[in-house]
Amino acid sequence: MSISPRLQGWLELRGIACSSDPEFVKLVPWMRTTFVLCGSLVGIGTAFAFTPLLWAMVPIAAAGAVFSLHPFDLIYNHGLRHLTGTRKLPPNGTPTRLACGLATVWIAAVALSFNLGVAPLGYVLGAMLISIAAVVSVTHFCIASFGYQFVFGDRALALRTISSSTEEQVA
Repeated sequence: MSISPRLQGWLELRGIACSSDPEFVKLVPWMRTTFVLCGSLVGIGTAFAFTPLLWAMVPIAAAGAVFSLHPFDLIYNHGLRHLTGTRKLPPNGTPTRLACGLATVWIAAVALSFNLGVAPLGYVLGAMLISIAAVVSVTHFCIASFGYQFVFGDRALALRTISSSTEEQVA
């Protein structure tokens, strides 16, 4: 079993060095864990306008921006991986860490909107962030990582991931 060229490109956008090693391939689906957990918790916080949960997510997301492993990666590495029979998640590259930094500010904006009584703005911002988290959770394509690579990193890689996606849709 191997990963598709498109998926490999999307993982590389996030700063993950890909491999055809069967152990790496087994790990790929679990590389969504952090995004699923974050998106779900922000979704719950947004749906119920529950600012304590949203504010609790701010330092968690910030830690993902500062450190090479997100706190939820640690949950996977020290717990879930023993159930899945996979190796530890690789460290997050700069593109993924940038995404966590952007999410930190965005979650704070959602929480602040609710705290200031501007609930419609909180719901809109929250829904947008949840949608972005859903994209990476389902496809591994990280919009912020694409932007990072396009502006600061490997522009050719960023463009190649878009063109390969378009070519696969046409075929």
